[in-house]
Amino acid sequence: MLRLETTDARIDVDLAVGGRVASFVVAGRELLVTDDPNVFNWGCYAMVPFAGRLRNGRFEFGGQTWQLPLNMPPNAMHGVVHDRPWRQVDDRTIEVDLGNPWPFAGRVVHQFDLEPGRLTFRLELHAREAMPAALGWHPWFARRPVAIDAGASPAGDLELDFEAGSMYDRDAEGIPSGRLIAPKPRPWDDCFTDVRRPPVLTWPGFLELTVESDAPDWVVYDEPLHAICVEPETAAPDSLNRSPTIATPADPLVAEMTWRWRRL
Repeated sequence: MLRLETTDARIDVDLAVGGRVASFVVAGRELLVTDDPNVFNWGCYAMVPFAGRLRNGRFEFGGQTWQLPLNMPPNAMHGVVHDRPWRQVDDRTIEVDLGNPWPFAGRVVHQFDLEPGRLTFRLELHAREAMPAALGWHPWFARRPVAIDAGASPAGDLELDFEAGSMYDRDAEGIPSGRLIAPKPRPWDDCFTDVRRPPVLTWPGFLELTVESDAPDWVVYDEPLHAICVEPETAAPDSLNRSPTIATPADPLVAEMTWRWRRL
């Protein structure tokens, strides 16, 4: 584990399991889901070099068709580094090399900056050869945060304030078609764009947490009864099969996300 700590918060980064934030404690309460038999379903992990579902695990690039393992049949999902060991670079930076089953060479760098009231993530994909790519984060915020320290303030069930101008229509396979529509009512397992303001998660009586990012697309998954996922992404799911961003040695793909919180 790589631990960062400040006066009101601490994070533990699990280098062995995808370099994910395995624990995020603020004011004595654990705000993340910290354990699940399915590696997709806990902590906060980076999704690289694609985010969300990739239809049938297949895409075309450079005149070839590439097939990835179907880790969520019938699709591939959430990239290839969320369950791999990462290396520690310094006291706030980790990295991992891209490789099999991803067919292009590159390196992913993830940096964490923890200060009182703020945690900033910076995710970089440094390509050694041209490749289609997208980046994102998948945090599992617990609806009922667990008290870690004695005397932690009571906390009500998690509420989400989220407003977007458009959402991506999903086809019969549950994958964005690329067509934008007006947002539908909750519950959601959907990707949105034109987000009107940074999403705010509130545990009544305890804490308010704002999620900021320069990523243009956001997946919100609020169907589970125990958690809400608010996922900034540089492109919607299956973007490798539509109009992908191309990362090159001269032009890395970079994204940032910041969590800001205040006590209630």
